Amino acid sequence: MDEIDRKLLALLQQDATLAYATLGQEVGLSAGATHERVRKLRERGIIRRTTVDVDPAAVGGGVLAFVMVESRSWMGDSAAAFAAIPEVLEAHIIAGQASVLVKVRTASTEALQDVLRRLYAVDGVSGTNATVCLETFFERPVAPSHT
Repeated sequence: MDEIDRKLLALLQQDATLAYATLGQEVGLSAGATHERVRKLRERGIIRRTTVDVDPAAVGGGVLAFVMVESRSWMGDSAAAFAAIPEVLEAHIIAGQASVLVKVRTASTEALQDVLRRLYAVDGVSGTNATVCLETFFERPVAPSHT
């Protein structure tokens, strides 16, 4: 991945609807060459998908919580069980006192309580510790860095 690819990624993260001609002007390439670069970034799995950034509160997801999930056993094989809970946006195996960290969005604290009940139903889960987010200063996409 070179500097042009990094610039293309940064531009697409800001606005994935930009035309190839516009992207090309920004990085000094023709529309065709830009299209080919973006196609290759997709093929290599660097661009995993194109999506829309939706305001969670506007669609009933105003309560954000991070839940530490404790377990009695290894949780590495339980991804499908966490994914089956629609309010769980992310699930990560972690090191430390808890086994899994999940990011949850619900419409209310009552709905969050229901999600916690469903998390307890996942095989191996022995406890949860939820932290409700009061305000999000910012969220940023992954930067196309030089690493």
